[in-house]
Amino acid sequence: MNKKIPTELIYQLFSLLIIIIVVHAAYVVVIRPNADAILEYQAEQIAQNKDFVPEKSVYVLVRDFEQEACFILMFWALAIIAFKLARILKERSLLDSDVIQATEGLKILPQDVKDLTRKVQSMPQEQQNFLLPRALQTSIERFNSSRNIQDVSQAMQTVCESEYERLESELSIIRYIAWAIPSVGFLGTVRGIGDALGQAHKAVEGDIIGVTESLGVAFNSTFIALCISIVLMFIVHQLQLMQERFVFDTQEYCNRKLIRHLQIE
Repeated sequence: MNKKIPTELIYQLFSLLIIIIVVHAAYVVVIRPNADAILEYQAEQIAQNKDFVPEKSVYVLVRDFEQEACFILMFWALAIIAFKLARILKERSLLDSDVIQATEGLKILPQDVKDLTRKVQSMPQEQQNFLLPRALQTSIERFNSSRNIQDVSQAMQTVCESEYERLESELSIIRYIAWAIPSVGFLGTVRGIGDALGQAHKAVEGDIIGVTESLGVAFNSTFIALCISIVLMFIVHQLQLMQERFVFDTQEYCNRKLIRHLQIE
């Protein structure tokens, strides 16, 4: 039996491919040519004037392969976050609608279950997979089978808690990327220090340009990676906070619009 490939997986793969192409093109066309020209100019000035102090350049700061990999991972994580944010906002918009059409003072009895089920099932097929319709449908079915309001509340909370756990588990790929970015930066540090040590004999002879460039690779890669990681983790925490509030607000909606109106007799 053929299984449908998840839309989010396709989105993640295509977004990664597009980001790799765009970022690499920017490095090949803009960043590395400008960085090489600046470094060449600075080397000439240092050779002519030992007191020359090179100015810091953004192009030089981000020119190496480790920084390129960090930017690719950052934009990929942001693309995934944007996808999840759009889904949360789309689901959250249902909280502004009156699905049950419950007015103040309304009493919902067991014989009203079919009418409530019809209202939920009349929603578009795409929306029926959202958290709110599923929580409402589960609550209605539990009320129909048990006639116990406490069981209804517990069933609704179980659906919301399982949804929160699912949303939390789906953040693992973003957390992995946020962890991988500093690791890539540290790889650049190791590479830069290794290259500097390999050119130590030139420094002894008085040629320190190669050593300073290698140490620049080491420090620049770590600096960029840590800055990206700090910004990305802040965005991840904001997304997690939005997910928590969405699940909590869904529980409040079910309690306010449905459960508090339920009556056994």
